[in-house]
Amino acid sequence: MVKRLTILLMGMALASVPALAQTPPPKPGALAIEHAVAAGSWNIQFDDGTSRRMCLQDIEPLIQLSHPGPVCGRFVITDAVDRATVHYTCPGAGWGRTSLLVETPRLVRVNSQGIAGRMPFAYDAEARRVGECDGPPVRRQR
Repeated sequence: MVKRLTILLMGMALASVPALAQTPPPKPGALAIEHAVAAGSWNIQFDDGTSRRMCLQDIEPLIQLSHPGPVCGRFVITDAVDRATVHYTCPGAGWGRTSLLVETPRLVRVNSQGIAGRMPFAYDAEARRVGECDGPPVRRQR
């Protein structure tokens, strides 16, 4: 009986190994939170009542909502599977500090503050997946 149980448990352990092997290794510089959301069309609702729709492949563009174009240097403060805080600096364009909290793969809380266009900004936002994309996804420029 013990031998059968041992063989059964070993078989179950080995059966789970291919699933782990199929998970791609993180890219250098990638955040643990990077693929925590479902790709698709997202609506970002800001605390001032405005909103923006974006086609996202991953969570990275939510870090720089106030600096969507420039390639910015980043310092990761917190990096977990469901949350991240990143300070970024965009030469000539300003800087920001953004915290993301993934509540579900379709709902992310965003808190950001910094300087953009020589003006301060600070906001809370709710990013919610609303469907499939109509166009190409927004990707982080590296």
